[in-house]
Amino acid sequence: MTDIVATNQTILVVGGGISGMTAALEAAECGKDVILLEKNPYLGGRVSQLYKYFPKLCFPTCGMEINFRRIKANRHLKVVTMAEVAEVSGDRGNYSVKVKVSPRYINENCTACGECSKVVETEFDDEFQYGLSKRKGAYLTFNMAYPQRYVIDPRLIGTADADKAKEACKYDAVNLDMQEEEITLNVGAIVWATGWQPFDANKIQPYAYDRNPNVITSVELERMMDPFGPTGGKILRPSDGKEAKDIAFIQCAGSRDQNYLKHCSRICCMATLKQCTYVREKYGDDGKATVYYIDIRAIDRFEDFYRKVKNDSNISFTKSKVANITLDKATGNPILNGVDTEGYHRYSNPHELVVLAIGMQPSVDFQSLGLNVNVNEHGFIEADPESGMFAAGCASDALDVNRAAQSATGCALRAIQVVNQVAAAEA
Repeated sequence: MTDIVATNQTILVVGGGISGMTAALEAAECGKDVILLEKNPYLGGRVSQLYKYFPKLCFPTCGMEINFRRIKANRHLKVVTMAEVAEVSGDRGNYSVKVKVSPRYINENCTACGECSKVVETEFDDEFQYGLSKRKGAYLTFNMAYPQRYVIDPRLIGTADADKAKEACKYDAVNLDMQEEEITLNVGAIVWATGWQPFDANKIQPYAYDRNPNVITSVELERMMDPFGPTGGKILRPSDGKEAKDIAFIQCAGSRDQNYLKHCSRICCMATLKQCTYVREKYGDDGKATVYYIDIRAIDRFEDFYRKVKNDSNISFTKSKVANITLDKATGNPILNGVDTEGYHRYSNPHELVVLAIGMQPSVDFQSLGLNVNVNEHGFIEADPESGMFAAGCASDALDVNRAAQSATGCALRAIQVVNQVAAAEA
């Protein structure tokens, strides 16, 4: 890390998801020096875990490939993965940032040949697949991971498997002696692009996520649909491995609720409408989707997509806040219980699989970092025109991909203005 040079005319971007990459690239392509930090071993964030975008239903891989190519080609942009901010001091135009960089145990010699992974036997829950499958202790997170370098899980260090990985490498890329590093960066502006995390479905006790394996979350379904995902692109019931063709979607799971997340997470309605098309894509006329909702928030450019999904005779909508989910022990089917608020009819409807449209919350507790930023009641950073720190994408609010990228572009412009002012003052 000794090759990192940062000054008060450098912009620091924290978070390497779609917002962070957008902010970093926009600033770097304007000729500003930018350092992009990411806590994971790879860039891409939550977008890299999606099967498709809405409303065009295109794959995110092409957009990521373009961004990765832009990053590789830009000499003004330095990427540091497995890095987390530990402390920030200073003020607009002159921040001192302490960063902890965790060891990858694989150096730049890595060609991603995969020989280290082949000889390692130990497996761990795969975080990228939301724990739906296992991965080796030496691994490449996903096929398009950038940087294209393997990682050795720190739990492997000191074991025979770690030694096997080192011996298997022909390029002297495995370094089991790597240690955590701490670096201090002097920067003029900071863009927080730390993204979001799914609300913990275990907390929603009436929906039995922790008790019924056939209740999953919307982010887990995204990974199931991916051909490189834990189920090879099939929608399988975790309880018995059978394909699920009758699927219920529960909206506002953890959102708009005084007991959990008070805010609307914005993306959930469109995510469910998109996932209804997955059911039809997989099973044609045999696929059936039922959406249990309070209201559907699909406005502006999304309205046509909503209308198209609603006109599908195999997709039905029940206006209801599901009261609870019970289990049919004979079939393993979850049973949704509640009242249809349009006809005020009680229902107990069995389905083969239930998908919870889980809410979005900030990935970082900004208050715990002791930052001089305004944080609202939902944990998102509020805009402060006097600050040199800016929140991009889902660090500022619950946003879809398009709005997150727009937010990031705006943050890049504001950060550029700050470092330009620094340059002008020193001229």
